[in-house]
Amino acid sequence: MLSNGPLSLSGIQLPNPLMSLTATLQGYLHFSLCKTLLRNPPLSLSRNLLWTLPLSFSGNHLGSPVSSLSRTQLRNPPFSASKALLNLTQTRTKITSVQYVETRHRDHSFEKFMHDYKHYLKVIKIQDLILANPDLHLSLSFLSKLSQKLHLNRGAPSFLRKFPHIFTIFYNQTLKEPFCKLTDTAMAIIRQESEAIEASETLVINRLRRLLLMSDTKSLPLRAIFKVWRELGLPDNFEHSIIAKNPIIFSLIDAHEPNTHILKLIDLDLNYTPEPAVDKWRVANYREKSMDESEIRFGFKHGFPPGMKLSKEFRARVREWQKLPYWGPYEDISEIRVNKRWNKGKPKAAIAGLEKRAVAIIHEFLSLTVEKMVEVEKISHFRKWFRIDLNIRDLFLDHPGLFYISTKGKVHTVFLREAYERGCLIEPNPVCIARRKMLDLVLLGRRGSCMMDSQSKDLSTTAEVGS
Repeated sequence: MLSNGPLSLSGIQLPNPLMSLTATLQGYLHFSLCKTLLRNPPLSLSRNLLWTLPLSFSGNHLGSPVSSLSRTQLRNPPFSASKALLNLTQTRTKITSVQYVETRHRDHSFEKFMHDYKHYLKVIKIQDLILANPDLHLSLSFLSKLSQKLHLNRGAPSFLRKFPHIFTIFYNQTLKEPFCKLTDTAMAIIRQESEAIEASETLVINRLRRLLLMSDTKSLPLRAIFKVWRELGLPDNFEHSIIAKNPIIFSLIDAHEPNTHILKLIDLDLNYTPEPAVDKWRVANYREKSMDESEIRFGFKHGFPPGMKLSKEFRARVREWQKLPYWGPYEDISEIRVNKRWNKGKPKAAIAGLEKRAVAIIHEFLSLTVEKMVEVEKISHFRKWFRIDLNIRDLFLDHPGLFYISTKGKVHTVFLREAYERGCLIEPNPVCIARRKMLDLVLLGRRGSCMMDSQSKDLSTTAEVGS
């Protein structure tokens, strides 16, 4: 039962708490009311408030919140109090990008893939360091100095021993220190990937041309391309083997900043506009007549995470967004921006069209990558050149049917959802197939290492007998 007398909170007389819960909130907001409580639903907020506020009771008033207020009353405050709390929570500050990422609906197939892939990324970084050495080996002392930068939590030697199918640790008698090198199996996979990249030189040139065509100036900083050279399937020496080898198509010019070069597209055909990757899906659906023509013309293929609940309002917004016209990723909008001729009568529709253009550019960018995935931080280097004035991360989260963001491995990686099925690429290319073999060695871990040791001992014994 509630006391009929007034409630004394720090010397201030207030009426019954259930009759004036809103006044209690306003009077004691400075005590310990934090943003977490403001973001809770109204029903739970009223209950948590009585637990967290430093209430002091004395005399014939309440001795403790639980002893005097029943749990039913705590959980179910009056409607007026709930409504006041709801109005209060609506004045909260805007949610941050980090919180937005955490509230996304998880897709377990992508999360499982990235759980394994994060180890693969560390292996690739060490692999590149070894290949950059003319002797194709690396001292453990040097690698240990880079442990923190490479996120090797238990040190370099411990990490290398986890993957005996990829790395071998040996002792150099001359230098009197341990070294590491790649196994024959790993080197064979690296050669296979290199051969696949060389065989796809025409595709690589086309990817670079398309990437430059999405820029208004038909040019991009070379340092930004260096960030995604592996994702685009470029050879590690692409500056010489691709750019310098094709002076009719590409040109490197000095930028205004020191030690910075700009890659510019020279071979400009004003009558040529590449077809975006999404057009293949549109043509297929137009033939099948599985969608409305207005949705097909400007629409994108959507596939939402399993278990994600889609309300009628959300589905209606997606359908309207599918019909929204926009400028394609290869269309020049520089004059439209300068003259401000874009949909003067409907500025909101024009802004939505520019946002959809940004989605189309990112969609095309991911379609140009080998594995249809890239780190979000790497894409941000192209924002200025692609004229994207939006938060890239929020753009991905606003369209969960097109993209998926994973935060595994302390990095944010975005996937093109339509290119994957159950965490696997639907149409893998030769370069991706070779990289998948290296990933399989990573997943193999130490399994089969005993057999490798026995085989190496047999080989050494055979060699001694032969000598």
